[in-house]
Amino acid sequence: MAIDAQDIENLIREAFPNAQVTVQGDDGQHFAAEVVDESFRGQNRVQQQRAVYAALKGKMDGPAGELHALALTTRAP
Repeated sequence: MAIDAQDIENLIREAFPNAQVTVQGDDGQHFAAEVVDESFRGQNRVQQQRAVYAALKGKMDGPAGELHALALTTRAP
C-alpha cells in the first residue's frame, strides 16, 4: 500500500499538533519533511528525529514498510 505526503503530514500532526509541518514528495516512496516544534527545544537533532519517526507508527519498518525514505529536518522555532 502506497503512502502519500498528506498521510505522512497527518501522522506527524497527530504527535505534534502545534508544529509547522511541510512534507514533499510524489513518488509514493521517497519524501522530505521539515518539522518545526517548540517541544524540540533543548533536544539534540537525534532526539528530535527519533520523536518524528516514532510518530510515523512503523510506516518505515523493514523492507515491507510503506515509506521507503524520508529526508527529515527538525528544529525548534
